[in-house]
Amino acid sequence: MSDMLIEAEGLHSFYGGSHVLHGVDFMVRRGETLGLMGRNGMGKTTLIRSLLGHVRPRHGRVLVRGKTMTGAAPHLVARKGIAYVPEGRGIFPNLSVRENLLMAAKAGVDGRRDWTFERILDTFPRLGERLTNGGGQLSGGEQQMLTIGRALMTNPDLLILDEATEGLAPLIAKEIWHIIRQIRATGIATIVVDKNHAAVSSISDRNVILVKGRVAFEGSSHELREQPELLKKYLGAG
Repeated sequence: MSDMLIEAEGLHSFYGGSHVLHGVDFMVRRGETLGLMGRNGMGKTTLIRSLLGHVRPRHGRVLVRGKTMTGAAPHLVARKGIAYVPEGRGIFPNLSVRENLLMAAKAGVDGRRDWTFERILDTFPRLGERLTNGGGQLSGGEQQMLTIGRALMTNPDLLILDEATEGLAPLIAKEIWHIIRQIRATGIATIVVDKNHAAVSSISDRNVILVKGRVAFEGSSHELREQPELLKKYLGAG
């Protein structure tokens, strides 16, 4: 079995007439945590949406588990064990916490059901206290926990977190990072996008920096920390 979960080869993606991705190569291996970095507008979300079938690349191809799935419908990509926590969370505000979680429950690609409803509540005790609350009644941090929990209920092999702690209070963000570490320890591969580059690189095996739709850096977290000038040049981090 190949350890490559998802790959992009020479992706060129557009929004209308705007050329966003310029020949991007990208890959995530089984069990790997990857930090996807870049300033706003550099193509991070477009890359994710191109991988997931929300945006159809004009050139290049996307492979999921070695099978070409360029521009495939998002639900078909999801069935291959890919779960997505989008920026903005995308919960169902009129459904209860319980309903948001249970509607997503399914076995993984290989039939695994490691992430049960009970395990989600053990991992996110706040959600257990709010099972009958509507999704729209939760705080931002609780909504993020719910979205991550819902994604885990699909028993994925790859979890994609776009803006993992965007807009969250520091204490809640710290809790989310702790949860991401727990997920990483279970062997689920993860793509993490977040403006807290130090937090991302502290948990990632490898990092990719996009600049104007091109890969400007790809390497381990150790390599990135050894080159602080890159963080300053490409991310504005001091």
